[in-house]
Amino acid sequence: KEKADKAAADRKRNEEEAAMQVATPKGEKKIMTKEILTVYQPSLVEASWQEWWEASGYYTADAAKGKAAGEAGRFVIVIPPPNVTGSLHLGHALTAAIEDTLTRWHRMKGEPALYLPGTDHAGIATQSVVEKMLMKEQGLTRHDLGRDKFLEKVWEWKEAYGSRICTQIRELGSSVDWSREAFTMDAKCSKAVVEAFCRFHEKGILFRDKRLINWSCKLKSAISDIEVEHEDIEGGTWLAVPNHTKQAKYQFGMFTEFAYKVEGSGEEIVVATTRLETMLGDTAVAVHPEDPRYKHLHGKCVEHPFHPGRKVPIITDDVLVDMNLGTGAVKITPAHDPNDYECGKRHGLPFITILTPDGAMNEEAAQFAGMMRYDARVSVEAELEKLGLLRGKYPKPMKLGLCSRSHDIIEPMIMPQWFVDCTDMAARSVAAVREKRLNIRPEFHEKTWYQWLENIRPWCVSRQLWWGHRIPAYFASLKSEGELDQNAEQYAERWIVARSEDQARERAAKLLKCKPQDVVLAQDPDVLDTWFSSGLFPFSTMGWPDDTPDMQGFFPNSLLETGLDILFFWVARMVMMSLALTDQLPFKDVYLHAMVRDKEGRKMSKSLGNVIDPLEVIHGCSLEALCEKVEGGNLPAKEVAKAKRDFELDFAETEGIPKCGADALRIGLLAYTVQGRDINLDIKRVVGYRNFCNKIWQGCRFMLGGLGDFMPDAKQVSGPGLLEGASTRPRDAWVLAKLNACVKDITQCFAEYEFGKAVQHLEGFFKGSFCDVYIELAKPAIYTKALGDKQALALRDKSRAVLWTGLDVFLRLLHPICPFVTEELWQRLPGRGQGPLKGEPKSVMVAAWPTPVPEWDNAEAEQAMEVVLGAVEGARSLRNDAKLVPKVLSPFTIQCATPAAQKALEAQLDDFKTLSNASEVHIVGPGAGGDPAGAAGVKIVSDAVKVFLHKVEAAAGAPGGGDGAGVDSAVQLKKLRKEVDRLAPLIKKLEGKMVNETYLAKVPEAAQAKDREKLAQYSKMHSDALKTIKSLE
Repeated sequence: KEKADKAAADRKRNEEEAAMQVATPKGEKKIMTKEILTVYQPSLVEASWQEWWEASGYYTADAAKGKAAGEAGRFVIVIPPPNVTGSLHLGHALTAAIEDTLTRWHRMKGEPALYLPGTDHAGIATQSVVEKMLMKEQGLTRHDLGRDKFLEKVWEWKEAYGSRICTQIRELGSSVDWSREAFTMDAKCSKAVVEAFCRFHEKGILFRDKRLINWSCKLKSAISDIEVEHEDIEGGTWLAVPNHTKQAKYQFGMFTEFAYKVEGSGEEIVVATTRLETMLGDTAVAVHPEDPRYKHLHGKCVEHPFHPGRKVPIITDDVLVDMNLGTGAVKITPAHDPNDYECGKRHGLPFITILTPDGAMNEEAAQFAGMMRYDARVSVEAELEKLGLLRGKYPKPMKLGLCSRSHDIIEPMIMPQWFVDCTDMAARSVAAVREKRLNIRPEFHEKTWYQWLENIRPWCVSRQLWWGHRIPAYFASLKSEGELDQNAEQYAERWIVARSEDQARERAAKLLKCKPQDVVLAQDPDVLDTWFSSGLFPFSTMGWPDDTPDMQGFFPNSLLETGLDILFFWVARMVMMSLALTDQLPFKDVYLHAMVRDKEGRKMSKSLGNVIDPLEVIHGCSLEALCEKVEGGNLPAKEVAKAKRDFELDFAETEGIPKCGADALRIGLLAYTVQGRDINLDIKRVVGYRNFCNKIWQGCRFMLGGLGDFMPDAKQVSGPGLLEGASTRPRDAWVLAKLNACVKDITQCFAEYEFGKAVQHLEGFFKGSFCDVYIELAKPAIYTKALGDKQALALRDKSRAVLWTGLDVFLRLLHPICPFVTEELWQRLPGRGQGPLKGEPKSVMVAAWPTPVPEWDNAEAEQAMEVVLGAVEGARSLRNDAKLVPKVLSPFTIQCATPAAQKALEAQLDDFKTLSNASEVHIVGPGAGGDPAGAAGVKIVSDAVKVFLHKVEAAAGAPGGGDGAGVDSAVQLKKLRKEVDRLAPLIKKLEGKMVNETYLAKVPEAAQAKDREKLAQYSKMHSDALKTIKSLE
């Protein structure tokens, strides 16, 4: 009840504060209330800033400045264009977080920075969505409408629904240049696509040919090799197949053996296959030339049971046939198998296609014509059994090729298609990486890059769709010729590739030696592979092939950042196409972030119900809504139950995903990044970063209160002068040294794409050094009541100045990762735009990136504070063992074994007392003798420092007996013995090294000296612990 009452009170206060906020007109600078929110509310903190940043032109890049800066002085990155049909998931959110962090960082460094947004027309996905919509709403197919009317519908759909992604990008805080937003089918990109196609054709590397390609019967379209997913299945697996209705599922992974009768004899040859229906297209049986079992049959034929008139020769082939496998005889179906296709070419066999584009058997399938391919498989088996030709059937594990788009089972088919010979451009792409002109990070992806590009095959670029870039190729004929077979070899030269229909007509007239008006042109109905236009994205978006200001100012790009799963779908094609068309690399660096999976390591997938929309994290989502989402999908009941159970386990207490805001989502995702590893994302951990944002908010809120009427002066703004003056304390020097280190660390992390490490450094500085140490130490000075004491006021002002500087620098360091909360807090720092800050940038996003101040480097101050904080930790441990409440102050003695430790503690005695809740502290130096009398407990902090706690009277609040209380000696002895047990093996190991001849001979002297130092340290700590144990026993 108490918990519920507190939650209700918090909600009421939040609602009251929200009601006090002043609405800001769209695009204007946010109107902030004087009073800062008492609790971090991301929806209020993040409101209005994005619209103001956009309206202020901060995202818009200047091409002239980009050109003047040159490649090394600018930063250019294009967004991996998401499909216009979809919405962003958390993988996209990670991409956006990384890319925007880098863009904001480079912008703050003063570099012209372009982050170019765009979406992909997604040929297959978009056409499929609109076709389903047409059927559902009007009961029509695209063929009912016709091509032009259907495309009008697609454009209407794109305008109505294609903006969701842009909304999400804005909500994430991405600082993209919306004035340059691209769509892969806009006029600029379309012009580049036509030009690229024509140039490839003119170079002789793009051609039309009948070849074996991957065919999706569901899509009725070709797909490229890398769009085929190969799935391992167990023998005898039952699967549902698109376009098949006769059975719910069909069996795969079965090896069926059947016999071909040898013509003119009583002999037979037994062959086996996992695709029995393809035997209807067999045009040979192959055996190994050295196989003694079949030498007498060389040159003979077998009888096809369903095609009595078809000659099926027995051929010899030592490439395809392994005589030690199976029967040593292989059926050859050149038109439906890649290996058989090559065999067919070697032996000049007929190529008989047995399927229609939708996967039904055609007229070549004898009595099975009209059946769907897997229905035919069942029927062929039954007929073979009737004929007495079936010889066996058994399970065989296999790889099944699936279309990554439709999940249909791929059918190798011979079709006339357009191909690009990538041999030369692939070789150039390999060389670019080998020669380090193109850097792929993490480097271990280079191996896969080489593997794929060194074994590249011609790229099938045509797709049998309506939505997409229509192929700029025209079949030319004369009006007098009537209709010709466009796929006939004799008319191959009639295909004219041109930049326009007029150009095609002129070329055709020249070819056919006639007047242009006598030419009949039929444009190829196919469209180009979506990846063809995406491959041009780094330069088509800049205006290529024209020499535009953007091409001059922003090409080549600086970096390509994306998920490792599209290294070859997209990255390799961009590199190849850019080298072939511009003779330049499209970018110099490729950074591949890890795949985002769910907390159990499963791929984020709608079919598993584990996809989280970034907006559900930003704005929150009720548990009910999360469950309704999976219930409304097409998941099996088992998966629905599991997804709901997972949601309930994770979010029952918070009644769903709480409102986290974009900042928490961004930093939470970046905290997960470890190069090269998959991210098993627990959404609760991301939600946890809302608490870090709250920590920043509360810490800054406290600091802003402590700054009072403080105004920064010129010395402080310049940096080095901050440490001048007698009022500077060791803690000031220490925190500025830590701040300087943080500046260096974050800058290095961003340069090396180590975002997870950057988050650790930022958290470590803000929570560990700034809040938990410096602010606690500065509180007495900041809140001094001695307003008539000049020294106290000077101390207060110095502490405020350091506090202001630390906060200003920290907010600028954090801004690229968390843009909203940093802008809100940076704007609230006193003195913004006044005095020495007059004329400064109006937003933190265009403020200068912090650079290290040499005068702040102070190893001595850091070492001294390390000693003090070690002693503080020891004192707190002793107080904890004694169960002392915070308001009870306790006396300590600190025994120092070195002058340096004594000096550090004496210089910061007040700081030790503040952090340790100490009443009085006695510091003794080296040679002071034994342990102090009356000690109630001891903590050995290091070989240089021991802390002793003296008894505290029970009347003062300590638990225990009436005559006072201290640390339980049994507890102390247990801890000390544990320390002895820890140190003993370390000492033994080091002592063993010192007498090892190999170690002494081979290990560098510097490393040996370090080990000797460790041994001395451990030995002293071990000795001190034993002495203390003796004194306590």
